[in-house]
Amino acid sequence: MPSNPVLEVSDLACERGEQRLFEGLSFAISSGELMRVEGENGKGKTTLLRTLCGFVQPAQGSVRWQGRDIHEWDDLFHAEMCYLGHANAIKDELSALENLRIGAGLAGIAVSESKALEVLRRMGLRRKEHLPVRVLSQGQRRRVALSRLLVGDAKLWILDEPLTALDVGAVALMQELIGDHLSNRGMAIFTTHQPLQVTGVEMRHLVLA
Repeated sequence: MPSNPVLEVSDLACERGEQRLFEGLSFAISSGELMRVEGENGKGKTTLLRTLCGFVQPAQGSVRWQGRDIHEWDDLFHAEMCYLGHANAIKDELSALENLRIGAGLAGIAVSESKALEVLRRMGLRRKEHLPVRVLSQGQRRRVALSRLLVGDAKLWILDEPLTALDVGAVALMQELIGDHLSNRGMAIFTTHQPLQVTGVEMRHLVLA
């Protein structure tokens, strides 16, 4: 176990329907750490990530944040965590700017228009900010979804296939953003089927067998 862990998982078991996906899972991560969750399709990677967020109740075991069960934190834990699933969770009829500001607002984060525009431009969406996302490419739509990471002060990023539909330039940008987040004492747990390397960071691997 790392020293001074922030997120601790103890004897975790998760099920889908009547099928047990995994059991006896224990690990912890501290500030500045990066963990990749690996395993074949159907082994429970997405279920694990959603359990770490508190969206899924485990069959047994616990997930603790700063020594306290995440279900006791209520909204306080979710204010310190940002989850992005493999689906973009954006509205086709809204612009990139509207999606970012409304999505952040639903998470209790007030984002000014100027800040939102700055974030979208960093994500490579200059001159696309006011277009309805239905006219954007899949890669641009993914950038809109990922822009949510750059608003608020979430310490823990939980990312399910964040590189889906991204081109080489966007993958490099994501690696840079994750590196910046870790250098600011953040943490990240993610799944991906694509190569991802963060300069100067020793990545931990968790394999669901």
